[in-house]
Amino acid sequence: MARILIIDDDRMICDALVMVMARMDHQADFALTLEEGRRLAEATPYDVVFLDVRLPDGSGLEALPKFQESAGNPEVIIITGDGDPEGAQLAIYSGAWDYIEKPLSKDTLTLPLLRALQYHEEKKNKNPLKALNLEGFIGESLPVRRCLNILAQAAGSAAPVLITGETGTGKELFANAIHVNSGSGNKNFVVVDCAALPETLVESTLFGHEKGAYTGADRSREGLVKMADGGTLFLDEVGEMPLSVQRGFLRVLQEHRFRPVGGKEEVSSNFRVIAATNRDIDQMVEEGRFRKDLLFRLRSIHIHLPPLRERGNDSKQLAFYFMNELCERYGMGTKGFSPELLDIVKSYSWPGNVRELIHAIENILAAAGNSPILFPEHLPTYIRAEMISSTLRKKEKNSHQPMVNDHRFLDTFRENREAILLVAEKQYLVNLMATTEWNISRACSVSDLSRARLYSLLKKHHITRHSSE
Repeated sequence: MARILIIDDDRMICDALVMVMARMDHQADFALTLEEGRRLAEATPYDVVFLDVRLPDGSGLEALPKFQESAGNPEVIIITGDGDPEGAQLAIYSGAWDYIEKPLSKDTLTLPLLRALQYHEEKKNKNPLKALNLEGFIGESLPVRRCLNILAQAAGSAAPVLITGETGTGKELFANAIHVNSGSGNKNFVVVDCAALPETLVESTLFGHEKGAYTGADRSREGLVKMADGGTLFLDEVGEMPLSVQRGFLRVLQEHRFRPVGGKEEVSSNFRVIAATNRDIDQMVEEGRFRKDLLFRLRSIHIHLPPLRERGNDSKQLAFYFMNELCERYGMGTKGFSPELLDIVKSYSWPGNVRELIHAIENILAAAGNSPILFPEHLPTYIRAEMISSTLRKKEKNSHQPMVNDHRFLDTFRENREAILLVAEKQYLVNLMATTEWNISRACSVSDLSRARLYSLLKKHHITRHSSE
């Protein structure tokens, strides 16, 4: 018997799904809001969560990672009455098990639920990460764990891998980890920087050349593809590979044979290929700047690395790790982070990702000198300026938003009434004292207040003869 959580603002749908789950011998709870659902998910280790997209207090898609990280690390199945292709794509990229449109029925739910439960049970019974060498990997956020699970699959296979992600997210680190944990981990890991390949010597660099093949080729030279024989060929920034070379390289991937420049015979190289790019490679295919058949060949396994801003507390762990590593490298004593600096480390967007964080820590240590504690003042100027600017932008944005549109900003009726009465009370007293020219006897007569009560109210509202004039 599995434990199921249903989160939908339609009570009838919740009741119907609870009955369907009961007939399938599963125990089901339901919640009508995200907040209620979060409380249940934190208290109970559910196996599967059915999550609606549009809820009274927020978006199910945005909350999806929180439910995946809850007590039972459940699989999440998105249910929605709005068939949105972009939303479906976002849900799957965010780790949703499936995306089901309403109206719901036992037939549409049974197979996705069965498969999700099978997968969840297998996931609980095995941990492929335990057997991996993950030296240099810092972070425990769900997006990173998801990538590491795919890394484990890739390490046990010889299939080509495409790693995508923004600059500085650690694509080469992942590629090297796949190589180290694979069966050819003791062989060469050869890096090809496709963005730096000399245009006139691309083929020579990749495939090698024979002596006299071109002017300046005074001796034969082995290419990078041959150097990777038995090991891994890592194509960094593969989106920068010249279109003229892509066709020839596709043939090499398919047959693992090539002819060096100026050579008469073909040479073989049994390598595993891993490619990486920070470009939108699918968009490049649409624009005719990258071959579709080459992309299909490279993307047998796909790992998309999350930017640092989506990795939660990982930024703090990384900051401590790199601080300790750099202090040891430079012969400095270990330093501490002030709480304010750690808040900035977590909230800053880090457009340059982990690479930018490393450079920032180096800058902080240099600016701190002998100081045992690191403060926001030690940050690079551009980060401090951006954080201040971001704070002001948020304040300005909030000041232009009518607070009544968001129930989170509304006071209770009693609080609101009391605030209004206080303002009115103070204004009455100011007018009263101005009209009676601060004659206490006349003010008491007009207001029907005792002398003691009037003095008490004037003190309460900090009203003095000087302040009212």
